[in-house]
Parts: sequence; structure tokens; C-alpha cells
Amino acid sequence: MTLQFNHLWKRVIPYQSAQYAQSYLQTCYKKKGIVDADVKSYNNSYPFMYYLEHGKNYYRLAYEAPVSIQPVLLFYGMVQLLKACLLTVDVDYPNSTSVLAHGVSTRKRKKQNYDFLFDEVKVQKNGLFTHFSQQMYNISPQENQKYTMNDLLKRIPEVNHLYLKYNNKTPSRFIGKDSEQFLYIPTSVMDDLNMTKSRLKDFLEGQLRNNCKYYDEKSDYLLFEKSESHFSNFVPPLFYHLYDNSFYLPSERELFSPFPEVIVHYLMLYNLSMICRYETDWWSELYHTYATNDFPFIIEFLQITSIKVPYLLFIFLDEQTKKS
Repeated sequence: MTLQFNHLWKRVIPYQSAQYAQSYLQTCYKKKGIVDADVKSYNNSYPFMYYLEHGKNYYRLAYEAPVSIQPVLLFYGMVQLLKACLLTVDVDYPNSTSVLAHGVSTRKRKKQNYDFLFDEVKVQKNGLFTHFSQQMYNISPQENQKYTMNDLLKRIPEVNHLYLKYNNKTPSRFIGKDSEQFLYIPTSVMDDLNMTKSRLKDFLEGQLRNNCKYYDEKSDYLLFEKSESHFSNFVPPLFYHLYDNSFYLPSERELFSPFPEVIVHYLMLYNLSMICRYETDWWSELYHTYATNDFPFIIEFLQITSIKVPYLLFIFLDEQTKKS
């Protein structure tokens, strides 16, 4: 087990006390005006702790396991953490069997000329995916909506270097550090988004709304000031880069929709776990032929998700008891 793992998962230690877990959940429930918050927090405190512990065990094994089986361990580790997060916003989870299914499906694979980046996952009407998207992020995924792996990977700024290497451009641009008060939006994105400077300003003001406010215009960029009361790691349409603690702005209009990165990782991990389990021939061949760009993207994603998903979900847990 690495020092990195120990440092990341220190965030779980306070929740390994039933007394604290109940107090924490009670605060979450009272903040939401839930009746009988004390009783419900008591009933949910042990499941909450067990989900976190079970998730930690999956991630611990994933850190130590061969890459070939990591997707399964990382997916089910994420599922356990999501269940813990759901208990902070849904006191009756799981109140029906419909929320226990994965909530997404994969298409039947073509055996020849298969390209992972253009493989798809499809949203189902019911299941964990739709439930946590609604309960945790107030987003209602559209049934039968399809997402390609390429669409999803573009929303993870840590893989920008691979897009730059293979496509000579990145799907998002650096606009400022997390520690800085301002975001610097380069006006060169006007060409990417096919907008004039004034249209770009109006567009970004509408997108960022309560999270940032327009501050000033320079020759090469638009300056936006962050709102401390609303700013967090998930500020649509911005992407958060964990490794350098910075924010990125999409270079494509299709990426401007509010789409929390946790959702991206769930869909990616679901598909990879299915491939790992049921497409063993292709999955094994991937590690021997290196015939396409699939391998670098997959390896890079697995390294990122093992750290970023727990980080983002621990942030979610912290934010549930903060004052609005």
C-alpha cells in the first residue's frame, strides 16, 4: 500500500466512529429539514460506515492488483462510496430494487476493427446511475442517451497531454489555479467556439453565473473573479485538474453542459469493468499488441480514477454539512 493511498484515505478515518457518523448524518438530515433526523441518522450510521470501509477495501486491492483486473475493483469501490454519499441525501436508500441495478448498458461489441474510444454506454431508465445523478447532483440523465468513451475522456483534463500528443490539440484549456482569485479566459477560444469577443463574454457570464462574475477585459483574455461562497471543485462548465490544482475551460461547445466528473468516471469504469470481465480476448490482446491509442488512454484513466474518484466523493461528503 503506497503513501499516496494512506494520505488520500485519511479522510475516511473520522467516519470510523459510530458516534461521529451518526452526528454527521444527523447534521445532513437536519440541514435538509428531514423529520426524525435523529432516528434516521442512527439507523443509517452503520451502513454508512460499512459502505466507506467496503469501498476502501476495493480501492486498496486495486492499488495492489495487476492492471488487467483493476477496472472491476475500481468500479465496485466507486459504487460503495456512492452508496455512502447517497445516504447523506437519501435517508431511505435503497428504498426499492430499481435503484440497485447499474443503470447503464453497453452495446454488443464488434469483434473486428473495435475502437475503444468510440465504444458507447447507454443510459437506462432506472438504476444507481440515474439515482445518484438525481440525488447528488440534481441532474436527470435522459433514458437511452449514449456516450462514447471519447466524449467522456475529453471531460478529464488530466488526459489532455494524450490528446495533444495524438491530435495536436486539447479538449480544454488552462484558465487558472485553484489558489488564485481570478480565472483568465483566453480570447483565442473565440475561434474554438465560433464566437465574437462580446458573444464569448455574454456566453461565459451565463454559464458561470453564481460561481464567477465578469471583472475586466484585457487584450488577450477575459478576467472573471471567483465567488468564494459558491466555488468548489465542480463548477460547470469548468473542469478541475487534480494534479496541478487548476481549472480548465472546454474548447468544444458540446462539453459545456453541466456534467459532474463523478458521472464521467462511473460510465467509464462501468464499461471497462464489463470489457475486463466479458471481452477477455480483446482485453488481453490490448496488453500484447499495443496496436492503437486505446492502451495509453485506458492506462492513464485507471491511474487517474483510482485517486480522483475518492477525492471528489470525499469533497462531496465534506460539503454536505457546510452552511449554504
